[in-house]
Amino acid sequence: MKHVAIVGAGKIGGVIADLLAGSGDYDVEIFDASASSLERLVTQRPVRRRLMDVRSEAFPEALRGAFAVLNAAPYHATTAVARAARAAGVHYLDLTEDVASTREVKDLSQGAPCAFIPQCGLAPGFISIVAHDLASQFDSLEEVRLRVGALPQYPSNTLNYNMTWSTDGVINEYCEPCEAIVDGRLRETQALEEREEFSLDGVTYEAFNTSGGLGTLCETLAGRVRNLNYRTIRYPGHAAIMKTLLHDLGLRDRRDVLKDILENAVPSTLQDVVVIFVTVSGRKHDALVQVSYANKVYAAPVAGVLRSGIQITTASAICAVLDMLASGDLPRKGFVRQEQIALPTFLANRFGRNYAAEASGPVGARVA
Repeated sequence: MKHVAIVGAGKIGGVIADLLAGSGDYDVEIFDASASSLERLVTQRPVRRRLMDVRSEAFPEALRGAFAVLNAAPYHATTAVARAARAAGVHYLDLTEDVASTREVKDLSQGAPCAFIPQCGLAPGFISIVAHDLASQFDSLEEVRLRVGALPQYPSNTLNYNMTWSTDGVINEYCEPCEAIVDGRLRETQALEEREEFSLDGVTYEAFNTSGGLGTLCETLAGRVRNLNYRTIRYPGHAAIMKTLLHDLGLRDRRDVLKDILENAVPSTLQDVVVIFVTVSGRKHDALVQVSYANKVYAAPVAGVLRSGIQITTASAICAVLDMLASGDLPRKGFVRQEQIALPTFLANRFGRNYAAEASGPVGARVA
């Protein structure tokens, strides 16, 4: 049995713990700097809980002997956890969408005796695995478009949104610059811009630029694709209201105020649906061809407790990557990109199977 440390006793950390401890192959210990977060943590499996600040000198020592540390803390803790993993010589995995933090993780991985695998969630994460798999089927690439959203099944406010994810993470992706490849050149684009509408299964959505969703795909596909972009999916009308809050009212520069508003005025929900839509076009045998991947993952029980679709997809992804690392399917040294993971191997994994189209739906009977 492999000892695994999880940092962050939040919405995702508890689901990761239930999945790993429930497999029978992992001994799980959860770290958090908040005693109240550890006390509120909902898990149905036996896991140890330890109160500790990841910035403390004691944290690297606490990690020694672990197989890996899985970082499910807010993005601003990323660097501290990664440094502790390097000092302790344990494998490092995280869920961050923050571009600057990922660059620091990459720097820390240089010459490391262990693996550093950032961005192991849904987007970035699984979405990059899908996009790279589709892109590999082409002789040459024209466009790669990634679209992901975690949405309430029953929107009932003017934002057409409920809090299903980390508030810090949502604000960060709405504010920070976005990466894209436009006409063959790497560019920075502005969040909340380049809004588009599309329909899937009879439902109309909007999508707009947000930061971090591409992970390392821009670097991987540089020189091979004409246009590459990532946009977050919401119901129509959401982007306009967020632009009013962030730009017209100046809350982009007062993120603490915006966080307080969102957490106290916008209810959270477990009744969500994760929409995943990837489209790749290019040349196959001299013909212009388009291939798409579309999937929806709904809230479902995990270990007898209802979990949201975003909890299931995010936790399942990082658990699947950990499993593949443990089984030798991924490099155990240095920096590992999500697009190095084979999609068939991911979907065949016991945790990755939660993404399989036939497993998705309101019942979610196949969720572990």
